[in-house]
Amino acid sequence: MTIKAKALKTGLLIAVLLCNLAARAQHHVPNMPEHDSKLYYFGITFGFNYSAFRINNTQSFAEHDTFRSVQPSYGPGFNLGIMGNLRLTKFVDLRFIPALVFSDKKITTVDQFNKEESRSVESIYMQLPLQLKFKSDRINNFRFYGLLGGKLDYDLSANSRSRRQDEWLRVSAVDYGAEVGIGFEFFYPNFIFSPEIKLSQGFRNTNYKDSQIPLSNTIDAMRTRMITISIHLEG
Repeated sequence: MTIKAKALKTGLLIAVLLCNLAARAQHHVPNMPEHDSKLYYFGITFGFNYSAFRINNTQSFAEHDTFRSVQPSYGPGFNLGIMGNLRLTKFVDLRFIPALVFSDKKITTVDQFNKEESRSVESIYMQLPLQLKFKSDRINNFRFYGLLGGKLDYDLSANSRSRRQDEWLRVSAVDYGAEVGIGFEFFYPNFIFSPEIKLSQGFRNTNYKDSQIPLSNTIDAMRTRMITISIHLEG
């Protein structure tokens, strides 16, 4: 089973568990009844992610035999951040969740001698997402929501400016993209427990061209895709 399939399976199991919790929560006395009247509130978020590159090869990949195969795959990571939530309407909020995101994206290559080699691109992102949160009606101590937004990422460990001669791939520091996801809110007396799963897709080509690196010349475009499962604790 691939890492991507494991992430989706984990998400489905969490969704089933949350539905059971939601059914039980409907019989409780509502907690934090004044919460929906707040103009803004804050929280913290933490979780884990699976990320990979989506790679398009250049024409030289077909014309030359430096590499027979260049295959990206998902690697694990984790994230930690803070949340600011602004109420726009009864059913729509604006969220800003600056976070540090640690990710590990894998690339497996097979050269002309059928030698297989797997390497990782480790990134530490300063992630700045801005999202619209579309909420359902609250059912006692439970509510679900969907989200849609964009993000700006800055990779603190990007090596595009590196002068080392042994670099096997150069990655640009700046990326931007879109996010979509769903989540659930469980109201407790003093806080909200909110699990969430989202998919993000980078739009910028992060392959930094270097004529001295064979793999860099083989890759035409390299964009980041990430699945994130998070827990928000909101006040």
